Amino acid sequence: MLSSRRKFIKTAGIGGAAIATGIGAPYVNAQPKPIKWRLQTYSGAPLGAHVIKPQIDAFNEAANGEMEIELYYADQLVPTAELFRAMQRGTIDAVQSDDATMASPVDISVFGGYFPFNSRFSLDMAAMFKYHGLNEIWEEAYGEVDNVTWLSAGAWDPLHIFSKEPIRSLADMKGKRVFGVPTAGKFLSQYGLIPVTVPWDDVEVALQTGELDGVAWCGFTEAYEVGWADVCNYALTNSITGAWCGSYFANTESWNKVPPHLQALFRSTIDQSHYYRNVWYWAGEARLRVEGGKLELTSLPKEEWEKVTGDAEVFWDKIADTSPRAGRVVQIFKDYSALMQKAGYPYR
Repeated sequence: MLSSRRKFIKTAGIGGAAIATGIGAPYVNAQPKPIKWRLQTYSGAPLGAHVIKPQIDAFNEAANGEMEIELYYADQLVPTAELFRAMQRGTIDAVQSDDATMASPVDISVFGGYFPFNSRFSLDMAAMFKYHGLNEIWEEAYGEVDNVTWLSAGAWDPLHIFSKEPIRSLADMKGKRVFGVPTAGKFLSQYGLIPVTVPWDDVEVALQTGELDGVAWCGFTEAYEVGWADVCNYALTNSITGAWCGSYFANTESWNKVPPHLQALFRSTIDQSHYYRNVWYWAGEARLRVEGGKLELTSLPKEEWEKVTGDAEVFWDKIADTSPRAGRVVQIFKDYSALMQKAGYPYR
């Protein structure tokens, strides 16, 4: 019995040592380090609060610690015109921007931002991407670019000109220096408008100091949201196009490191973001035209506006001649426009 007792105590001692060294210790689940991304948007912080922050917040919460995206606004990490190259190099992991503003090196970049009269409403752009072939063309174009993955395009607000002095005729555009997106600026320059590029956060000050005479960058919702309606006096109701076209892009190496379930989550929150903005802009444009109170509304004479729309057809054909793929995009615009005209109300 004594011998058995000594053996038990000895064994218990070994067991105690074993427990002390971790056998039987509480289970600890060692989580892998979360994936970290840096994403920069074309927009400044006031606008970004609507056009991207809700999406990034939703993704980070739903990713449940597996991935975290750090959001940066216009020019915070790199100048907007250098966004594409920075993403391609991996300096940043993802971008939200239109193709033209970020200087995408593809033959369809001219259609990003505001391409004159390519849409009447935001849903036009979404429909053309999903059901009329633009998705396939964008995937094809960016598939030819090293280390960049195009993810999704969305359509947002219309393009109006907001100015300090009134525009009531094409002659009133002559000499006015405006901040705007590249393609729309190129089109409007034929009427004497002078496109000027400044950092997004400097636009309001540039309007106050006289460096700028106006903006051709957005619709009423954004002009009021970011403060430009406070430093402009007039709004031209004739919209150069009905909806902005912008996309989400990712560095391909960064994208391929994201597991499929998180890729699906990111795409889902992008769709959520498209929906949020479409509704926010649609409601804001009408309300602020009627109830905004800060801007006097002006319009071009009917015959001059007809000239602008005719000039847009010439502009389309010139762009179509720049490459076969650009020609395919323009043909989709033409076919879709003809379809909507035949469909009539409420489409046109």
